[in-house]
Amino acid sequence: MADNLTPEQRSYTMSRIRSRNTKPELVVRKLAHARGLRFRIHQQQLPGCPDLAFSRSRVAVFIDGDFWHGWRFPRWSSKLSAYWEAKIDGNRRRDRSNFRRLRNMGWIVIRLWEHDVERNPETCVDRIERAVLRAGGMK
Repeated sequence: MADNLTPEQRSYTMSRIRSRNTKPELVVRKLAHARGLRFRIHQQQLPGCPDLAFSRSRVAVFIDGDFWHGWRFPRWSSKLSAYWEAKIDGNRRRDRSNFRRLRNMGWIVIRLWEHDVERNPETCVDRIERAVLRAGGMK
C-alpha cells in the first residue's frame, strides 16, 4: 500500500502521536486514583517502562494502543507495508520480552488494551484493584 503523504507530512503526523499520557492512560489513572490506589507513572527502571507501577504490591500496568501494539495483528498485518508490519511485529516481540522480564522479577503484569479502556474503563480499573489487593499491597 503506497503512502499518500509526503515524507514531511508523514513526519509531522507521526510527531503528533504521543507515547505517554494518552487519553486511555489518563482515564485509567484518574479512576484508579479516585479509588484510593496510589502508583508511580512511567517507571523507567522497570522493563518496558510501565504506564502504572504499584511498587508495594509489585503490579505493573501497561495500557497499549490497539494499532501500535498489534491487537489481533495476524488479522490485519497483511494490509500493511513491510515497514509497518516489521515495526509492529517488533513492538509485539519487545512487549513479550518485557512481560517475561517483569514476571521473572516477581511482578504481576496487567495489560489493558485501548479499546477495552474506551469500552469499559471501570472494569479495567477493577482488574488493577483486584491485583493490587490480592498481592497484599495497600491502597
